[in-house]
Amino acid sequence: MADKPKRIVYWDADAFLGLINGESDKIAECDEVWREAQNGVFQIVTSTLTIAEVIFMKGVPKLDPAKRPIVTAFFRSPWIVMRPVTRSIAELARDVVWDNAIKPKDAVHIATAATDKIAEFHTFDKDLLSKSSVNVAGFVVNISRPKGTGQTELPLAP
Repeated sequence: MADKPKRIVYWDADAFLGLINGESDKIAECDEVWREAQNGVFQIVTSTLTIAEVIFMKGVPKLDPAKRPIVTAFFRSPWIVMRPVTRSIAELARDVVWDNAIKPKDAVHIATAATDKIAEFHTFDKDLLSKSSVNVAGFVVNISRPKGTGQTELPLAP
């Protein structure tokens, strides 16, 4: 049985999109967390909403259909846990919208993280980053750009 990851983080859709598109202003941060997730340092959690959201996010060109296999593979990675949008998450998201002036799709992500008690939320969304944290029914979700541990890989001895 594999060891439990040291850190569980929630990724907003734009973190996945930054990695999928190799966006120069996002790739280094995303790639560090992604590689560490592959190595068992992180587990990345996201909403099933993300699967559709990465295809056509506001302010970003629609994803090329040629990337369909890449998107499918990303969300089937064993270090990613998908959480469905349930009625209780949707109702909590509604409260996040009312109480924190957060856009509905973003509120679904925040509510999903809060429901799973994930305090570390990674995004590039400027509106969310400006809040730095959101209190959701007594649980604080801390918002930041993707941040790895900064550990470098040591070469294996021959």
